[in-house]
Amino acid sequence: MTTTHLIKLSVGTESVEDLAAWQASMAPRWPKGLPRHVTRMWPKREAEVLNGGSIFWVIKGLVQARQKILRLEKVTGQDGIDRCAIVLDRDLIRTTTAPKRPFQGWRYLAPADAPTDLPAHRKAEEPLPPELASALADIGIL
Repeated sequence: MTTTHLIKLSVGTESVEDLAAWQASMAPRWPKGLPRHVTRMWPKREAEVLNGGSIFWVIKGLVQARQKILRLEKVTGQDGIDRCAIVLDRDLIRTTTAPKRPFQGWRYLAPADAPTDLPAHRKAEEPLPPELASALADIGIL
């Protein structure tokens, strides 16, 4: 069976550290403290997503990190509507940056199109300012 990923804008997030801090602040509200993203749509390609898929986060117009998808759970909102909770691993894994135009909701992302994880020797370096990272990614340097 093949694997597929999801890609999602992290709206209002300024950096990977900002996303990590928000998830940490929300952890007491989530079952077992595991991060989750609740969405209206259930992935039709559920088996592929759960076969080693990750959610890739777009922050400030750049794919910058990913989290492994652990499972999908049905949750019912206060309005009585069923939704899909994408339950994630706690670890945010930095990726090479890749520009991504805005879009709504989440999209499928083929493994061949997914940015690679940052190599071990680059994980401790300071991230570039978003504008510089975007410009470098646009010309294929990052």
